[in-house]
Amino acid sequence: MPQTDPVHDWSGDYDIFDPDYVRDPAPYWAQLRDECPVAHTERWGGSWLPTRYEDVFAAARMVPALSSEEPTVVQVPEFLDGYRKGAPPISSDPPEHTWTRKLINPFFAPAAIERLHDYTEDLCNRLIDGFVDSGSADAAVDYAQQIPSRVIARLLGLDPEQAEWFVYLVREILEFGQTEPDRRTRGRQQVRELFYAELTSRRADPRDDVLTHLATAEVDGEPVSIDDAAAICHLLLIAGVDTTWSSIGSSLFHLGTHPEDRRRLAAEPELVPSAVEEFLRFYSPVTMARVAKSEVRLGDAEIKAGDRVLMNFPGANRDPQVFPNAGEVVIDRGRNRHVAFGVGIHRCAGSHLARMEMNTAISVWLSRIPEFEVADVDAVTWAGGQVRGPRNLPVRF
Repeated sequence: MPQTDPVHDWSGDYDIFDPDYVRDPAPYWAQLRDECPVAHTERWGGSWLPTRYEDVFAAARMVPALSSEEPTVVQVPEFLDGYRKGAPPISSDPPEHTWTRKLINPFFAPAAIERLHDYTEDLCNRLIDGFVDSGSADAAVDYAQQIPSRVIARLLGLDPEQAEWFVYLVREILEFGQTEPDRRTRGRQQVRELFYAELTSRRADPRDDVLTHLATAEVDGEPVSIDDAAAICHLLLIAGVDTTWSSIGSSLFHLGTHPEDRRRLAAEPELVPSAVEEFLRFYSPVTMARVAKSEVRLGDAEIKAGDRVLMNFPGANRDPQVFPNAGEVVIDRGRNRHVAFGVGIHRCAGSHLARMEMNTAISVWLSRIPEFEVADVDAVTWAGGQVRGPRNLPVRF
């Protein structure tokens, strides 16, 4: 059950929704690496939190002993009347993971993503046109969240002008729904209804889009059910929006609070790709979860069957044993073995898309608005838990 009382012992009673932790979790990870590398809590249904790179890496590869059937960071009830639970392949283990992942991989291959570049670049410029003359903007609301919601809609074959509706659904499920289960359930229900309608329409009236491909796909000679296709689409929409929006917003937060990095990137745009990798490492947005199907050992911790383990990719990416100067952003970092996209068979299928969107969004912003700053750092609000990133980011230029 959730608890709202203060944390006095982070080793045995951490709280991933603690306001200070959400604002800046890195000091807590540093403390735990020294005192208790795999911490435990009974809050939010109970979980384990590894903080060292080697432990997170190892846990992510413990398939199926650590199952992906419940990847949410807190245990939340799912009441999806008439619809299957889960959002494969992220919420499944082999063999279901294998065929669902194979089904979506072609849409996220580099060549497929490159076809979205011009649209994304034009979109970024049009968004900036809407506020550039005002001298100020909310870089999260007016820019970062607008990009992936429209790009993923275009990829799927949905109307990009529904972007605000998609953002609302994503926040209900991944942000507010983590601590308010009714909102999560309602949001998931609405997403399934959306895709049932769209997929049914594509079967009757095929188009040249991803939705039609999924609606008419076959696996081993058998048609993929509407139920399965809708569950896959659910993942593509939800995972394709909040993660990248948070990463773009965090990148602009950094550039708006570190003028030396901002000016260097503006002067040396060829460094943007390496800077993107460093922003992904330093501001990694996503924490997934696994549920133990059997007893496993992780570091010095004995994980029992039924226990939830948080795949703390953000914490792993700040491990000083792996990353020199781990607590600093080094925009021209050479070797960068970050795990922001995960590890193993569940590594993010959309990594090429996320990188393209981040590279494009940052490049266009710096070409149009090379001089800017965060207007009020204390006014920046952050979401945490499953996906961490700025929700409000006032900037002036």
